Amino acid sequence: MSDSTSLIASDIEAYLNVHENKDMLRVLTCGSVDDGKSTLIGRLLFDSKMIFEDQMAAIEKDSKRFNTTDEAFDLALLVDGLQSEREQGITIDVAYRYFATEQRKFIIADTPGHEQYTRNMATGASTSDLAIILIDARHGVQVQTRRHSFICSQLGIKHVVIAINKMDAVDYDQSVYQNIKKDYREFAQDLAFDDIRFVPISALKGDNVVNESDNMKWYPGSTLLKLLNTVSITEDTNASFRFQVQYVNRPNLNFRGFCGTVASGEIRVGDTIVALPSGKESKIKSIVTFDGDLEKASAGMSVTLTLENEIDVGRGDMLVRPHDQPHSSNHLEADVVWMAEEPLQLDREYEIKAGSKSVYGYVDAFNFKVDVNTLATESTQQLALNEMGNCHFTLTAPVQFDSYSQNRSTGAFIIIDRLTNVTVGAAMIRSAVEGEVSSKHQYSEFEVEFNALVRKHFPHWGAKVIG
Repeated sequence: MSDSTSLIASDIEAYLNVHENKDMLRVLTCGSVDDGKSTLIGRLLFDSKMIFEDQMAAIEKDSKRFNTTDEAFDLALLVDGLQSEREQGITIDVAYRYFATEQRKFIIADTPGHEQYTRNMATGASTSDLAIILIDARHGVQVQTRRHSFICSQLGIKHVVIAINKMDAVDYDQSVYQNIKKDYREFAQDLAFDDIRFVPISALKGDNVVNESDNMKWYPGSTLLKLLNTVSITEDTNASFRFQVQYVNRPNLNFRGFCGTVASGEIRVGDTIVALPSGKESKIKSIVTFDGDLEKASAGMSVTLTLENEIDVGRGDMLVRPHDQPHSSNHLEADVVWMAEEPLQLDREYEIKAGSKSVYGYVDAFNFKVDVNTLATESTQQLALNEMGNCHFTLTAPVQFDSYSQNRSTGAFIIIDRLTNVTVGAAMIRSAVEGEVSSKHQYSEFEVEFNALVRKHFPHWGAKVIG
C-alpha cells in the first residue's frame, strides 16, 4: 500500500471514529418547483466544508455547460445528479446526501417539487424525522406547499422547519417573512405537526443557512443548521418492543437464530418474549451480531436472536413482549398513497407486504379520497396516480401491527402488483376494522388454501382464482 493510500485510509478511519457515535437525523426537503431545495442542500454541504475539490471542479464545469446561474457555480448540481435533471434544471428523483456536524449526523433527502413526482416525495418522507418545507418569499404559500405539508403530516413527520427562501429577492423585507409565517400557521392548524419552526434564508447567498445573516438583523432566531442540530426527536421513539423476523438462520444442528432489525423498543438477554401469530412464549438466550454477542439490542439494530427453547417461529412472525402486544387482524382501515399509472380499484387482489410478512388482499371499500390541495374529502371508487385516500382492506391472513400514528415501523405496508411485482402503493394503518366489513366477498378457509396452491403452481395468473 502506498503512503498516499495509507493516509487516505487513516483519514477515513479517523472521520468515522469521530462521527460513528453521534445520533442520526433524517431530513426531507420539499416545496414547490424552483423554491431552491437542491441549492439549499448544496449550500449546507458547501458551508459545512463537506465538498471535495474534485466535486467543486465538476460543479464549476457543469455550471458553465448548462448556464444555470450567474454564479461561479450552481450548488444545486451537487444533488441533481441525473443528466435530465441538470438539463431541465429540476429535481426528478429522490437524492440522498450525507453530512455531519459536531453535534450529529444527517441524511438529507432532496425530493421533487413537481406534482407528477408526488410519489417520489412520499417515498422520501416515509423514513424522515424532520421536513424542511421551502417557500419562495416572492410567491408565498403555494398549492405544492400545502400538498407536501399534508403528505408530511400523513406520513408521520412531527417536526417541520419552514424555510422562507430567496429573501434576497425581496430585499430582506421583514414584513414579507411575517405575512408568509402567518399564512402558513393558519393553513397548518389542521395538520398533525407537533413542532413548527420558521427561518428566513437565502440559499443562494448563504443567509441564515449555516452562518447568521448580516442582512436580516431583525430575525432573532437560530440559523437553519442550528435548528437541525438542536431539534429533539427522542420523544418520537416508540418504547414497545417489536422485532419482525426476516430470516431463520440454521447453519448447523447446534444453532437456530432469528435474524431481523429491531423495529422499536429494546430487548435484553433473559427477557421473556412471545412469538406472533403462534402465541408461544420463550426467553432470549443470546443476541448475536457480527462483532460479538450483546446484552441489549435497541431500535434500528440488525441482530440475530436465539431463544432458550424451541418454538415455532418463521419469516414474517413478530417477537414482542407478552404484556405489550400489537393488534392482529385481517380487516384494516388504512390511508393509501397510490403510485401507479393503473388506478387502485375495488376487489382486485394485490400482494400486501407488512414488514417481512407477505399476504394477499384487496380493497373492499373506499371511505374517501383527499384533495391534497384543499384538504377536502370526497367520495370515490378508485385512486389514481399520486392520489391519497382512505380504504378498507381485507387480507387472506391476519397481520400484526400498531397504528401508524403510534409506530411508523409496524404501522405501514406496501402494495405490490402481482403480475409485475412492482410496488404500486404505500399504506399507513389507522386501525383494525371491527366486526364484519361491508364487502362483496369474504375469503373462506377453502379459498385461502386453494388460492395459495394456485399461486404456487401458476404464478402467471394475476386475479383471484375463485370468489
